[in-house]
Amino acid sequence: MLLHDESPAAVEEREKAFILGTYARTTFHPRSGKGARITDADGREYWDLLGGIAVNALGHRHPRLVKALRDESNALLHLSNLYYHPSQGLLAERLVRASGLCRAFFCNSGTEANEAALKFARLANPGRAGVVALNESFHGRTLGSLSMTGHEAYRKPFEPLMPGVTFVEPNDVAALEAAVDETTSAIFLEPVMGEGGIIPLTHEFLAAARRVADRTGAILVFDEIQCGLGRTGTLFAFQQSGIVPDIITLAKPLGGGLPLGAVITGPAIEGLVKPGHHGTTFGGNPVACRLGLAVLDEIEESKLLERVNTLGAWFGTQLAKLKKRNASIVEVRGSGFMWGIELDGPAKPVVAELLAKGFVVGSARENVIRLLPPYVTPKKAFAEFVEALEQILGKLERKVA
Repeated sequence: MLLHDESPAAVEEREKAFILGTYARTTFHPRSGKGARITDADGREYWDLLGGIAVNALGHRHPRLVKALRDESNALLHLSNLYYHPSQGLLAERLVRASGLCRAFFCNSGTEANEAALKFARLANPGRAGVVALNESFHGRTLGSLSMTGHEAYRKPFEPLMPGVTFVEPNDVAALEAAVDETTSAIFLEPVMGEGGIIPLTHEFLAAARRVADRTGAILVFDEIQCGLGRTGTLFAFQQSGIVPDIITLAKPLGGGLPLGAVITGPAIEGLVKPGHHGTTFGGNPVACRLGLAVLDEIEESKLLERVNTLGAWFGTQLAKLKKRNASIVEVRGSGFMWGIELDGPAKPVVAELLAKGFVVGSARENVIRLLPPYVTPKKAFAEFVEALEQILGKLERKVA
């Protein structure tokens, strides 16, 4: 029997018996997909406006990714990092040249990338343990990354965590300047905060972060795990402001659906990292790196950044118009293919209603609908989403009234 043919009830029963309960799963059972569409176990199709939480930038079963996967699987699925393979260096070169920084290190995930960045910052600032991060930020679930994540609900069950982390409010320049001093090893920022509700950091705030980092010697790290690799309309989100960090962390769409994270380091880290300082068994494996090259090729050759900018601007205009028509929308934030719709009530019931109408979306915080669609999503999907959301919000408003 094919696993895809197993009934939803059987899948749920087996998970309840054998899987640790770390996820509050919905009863949605996707089984296949193509482009920006997902098909569930009953054969019903949905628009995928979440993209595996920003992973599936090219959608599902993209021909370039499928071909790269088939080609590379005929060679080596895994090779120790004690040895060379071509794809890792090629992908590093592409990322370094595109970012203007110096070198890349590959790992398996976003949280691993942030752990590596934290260690590299310590190499640059020996004896300095302070870290400045933001309230509402999210940097991962491993201990160091969790310590820098600005959600108390995530941190509290696992305390005591890594000491020395100071949290400041997003876009509060005065608070940032007061928090960073000569004991600060690193400043960790998401140029657009994803889990925090799609909160873009202002140019003034990013410029202040660069300024205080230069003044104190702190390493400025931009976590672009969710907002990077084209999602905001430039390959790197920092390119929107022109404020260049010392380290960039990447993951999510980089491996085309396979686990792949990266740390890109600038001149402040040059010459500091030696053999034995860090490592990974699986990071940068041949298949994931080959898919990473395919992702970058497709973004460039199909001019997907232009598409993200043009269609994203149109969609933002439609959301702004929708806000004017619906009092339950508090604010619309974002750019490109990264949007947050803040409501005056809980978002999860609206997310469930949207799923029932054929739209896969996410939520952030308690009251934000989060949209991270594939870059190949057609205009039709966005238009239908706006119509469906307006119907749902109108129904909820009538219930309240």
